[in-house]
Amino acid sequence: MTEGAHVGVIVAVDGPAGSGKSSVSRAAAAARGFAFLDTGAAYRALAWRVLERGADPEDAAAVERALDGFRVESAEDPGERWVRVDGVDVTEEIRTPRVTAAVSGIARVAAVRRTLNEGFRARLAAAEPGIVAEGRDITTVVAPHADVRVLLTASPEVRASRRAKELPDESHHEVARSIAERDARDSRVVDFLEAADGVTTLDSTDLDFEGTVAALVALVRQVGLEPVA
Repeated sequence: MTEGAHVGVIVAVDGPAGSGKSSVSRAAAAARGFAFLDTGAAYRALAWRVLERGADPEDAAAVERALDGFRVESAEDPGERWVRVDGVDVTEEIRTPRVTAAVSGIARVAAVRRTLNEGFRARLAAAEPGIVAEGRDITTVVAPHADVRVLLTASPEVRASRRAKELPDESHHEVARSIAERDARDSRVVDFLEAADGVTTLDSTDLDFEGTVAALVALVRQVGLEPVA
């Protein structure tokens, strides 16, 4: 298979923390009957494995050792939510604060990005009739030849407000600070705050959830590679 060749439609969605790229991408995949790929779940799964081994996620050598034999699986059906590492269900564990805090360190290791990206590309290439994939650098490094490439964003204030609703135990100020810190950490690895050439910016600041999903689905329909349901 040549570079960029694939079976179905590939939709790649990137964006900053709190932009809603995961929930919006999942809903858009369901609306089109596509598979769904949360690339961030794989990084979280590896972070969980590193922590379970008692290793330091900032220790690149320890992180690389955790790659040996690493096997992560996640639901491609957008209606299902599960992640398994070596056959163990870690769906809830990878969303805990301790794992979240470790992900950025994991993602900075070049061997991790190279290994996981290879796995992502294999899943994208085989998906029929299409797949919506979301995560860091998906539009530029993982799938630069995707049929639809979108940077989903919103104002910092709106992103913080949306995330705060999901985290009732944290104040708006704490959530806003957390988002800003995560953006700062992750931007050292890849630029996800500005759309690259050929990437469409979808600003959801003034859109509700349903409107944002509809806007993404409309972008998919515009490519003319799959029928309008």
